Amino acid sequence: MTWLITGGAGYIGAHVVRAMTEAGERAVVYDDLSTGIAGRVPDGVPLVVGSVLDGELLARTFAEHGVTGIVHLAGKKRVGESVERPLHYYRENVEGLRVLLEAAVAGGVAHVVFSSSASVYGMPATEGGLVTEDTPCLPMSPYGETKLAGEWLVRATGRAHGLSTASLRYFNVAGAAAPEFADTGVFNLVPMVFEKLTEGAAPRVFGDDYPTPDGTCVRDYIHVVDIAEAHVATARRLASAAPGTDLTLNIGRGEGVSVREMTDLINEVTGHDTPAEVTARRPGDPARVVASADRIAHELGWSAKHDVRDMITSAWAGWVRLHPEADRGRARA
Repeated sequence: MTWLITGGAGYIGAHVVRAMTEAGERAVVYDDLSTGIAGRVPDGVPLVVGSVLDGELLARTFAEHGVTGIVHLAGKKRVGESVERPLHYYRENVEGLRVLLEAAVAGGVAHVVFSSSASVYGMPATEGGLVTEDTPCLPMSPYGETKLAGEWLVRATGRAHGLSTASLRYFNVAGAAAPEFADTGVFNLVPMVFEKLTEGAAPRVFGDDYPTPDGTCVRDYIHVVDIAEAHVATARRLASAAPGTDLTLNIGRGEGVSVREMTDLINEVTGHDTPAEVTARRPGDPARVVASADRIAHELGWSAKHDVRDMITSAWAGWVRLHPEADRGRARA
């Protein structure tokens, strides 16, 4: 098996490449490097620089490297930006996937793992329970819509052309395998809190009047290393699956952590003592979104190994590598 990993120079993608190669799988990275970093690609792993909208380059890549499976992580993923630029998101995330699948079918690729998101659920009415893969999908942003449309497209292509496919719905990803693999973006809670602490400012909590134990939103956080291992397990399952097999799986820990609990733990781990500042709710934030991880355990025998403290500790090491002033600020705290 040779797996083409689109977006393999990105934050999550680089971890998937690392996990796949350590498991003995052959990998080829395909990335336009708009946000990816070429230096994350391991020695010996080919890097093809290009867009998933370039069907001719994809066809050549499949042929030159004997690609038999795809792990598709490339795409745009900023919810706010998707609201401002929906046409751009649909072009990159949906049309890009269509071009990729068209080239895959023509090139005889047999297996596709699609990087989806818990954003497909929107504001699930679980009444304090867990979000299962059967929870109705009602995305609340163009980004979430493109992920749900991607699942439909992958599933339909698999059924029509005999591919084995899987859609993996990530919950809230954090952490790093090593400092050099850290997330360089500041779009999720953990790096956003790191940024405020580095500036000497109070982290922000958007609303403390939700129907949760401490009034702040509750989320399911998953270590990026666990995400990567789930991809390995999924790829190996598809490699031996019957044509037309399709899986839809949550990737989470099945444990909820509130925003206040996260900010308190980040303060503790990083050596700061800066209480969070409560501001107004953000429109569309559901009170609680926590994964049921039962199906992936049953289908793949996979479960998360890392806890929230692991995520914060490893993410902080990466943040300090990129922002040395953060550690100096901590020393004065």
